[in-house]
Amino acid sequence: MIQRIQSVYLLVVTILLVVAMCSPVGQFVATDGVTMYDFNPLGVSMADGASQSTWGLFGLLMLSAIVALGTIFLFRNRMLQIRMTIYNSVLLIGYYIALVVFIFVLKDTLNMAFQLGWALCLPAVGIILNYLAFRAIYKDEVMVKAADRLRSSRK
Repeated sequence: MIQRIQSVYLLVVTILLVVAMCSPVGQFVATDGVTMYDFNPLGVSMADGASQSTWGLFGLLMLSAIVALGTIFLFRNRMLQIRMTIYNSVLLIGYYIALVVFIFVLKDTLNMAFQLGWALCLPAVGIILNYLAFRAIYKDEVMVKAADRLRSSRK
């Protein structure tokens, strides 16, 4: 199970997404350059104790991490594993779309500029690793079909 390269890719995707859930995506910076608010997947915490919730981003990352981890254990059903890997990539693309929407809405609400954080690239790396896992799973499926074709031609 874990000895297959696609399982390693999917495990790394899970780890990256968990790190992305815990890390700030960026910061909102005021024009004076002193006031900064961290933008986490759960929301933006203000200095006065108020917060703007963005729990949808956290939910998308959590769901994507669960799908990636669960896909590892579908090694007996390669076609379902391929579908789940594609679904996971679509979820991560949806995460970026939701992130852009939240950034523009919060930027107008807070009247501040946004600086990108390093954790913003982790879901993109996850998409790339999902693609690599997809290719490895598909290659296994082609090999199994070729072996079945050889086996059936000998009878």
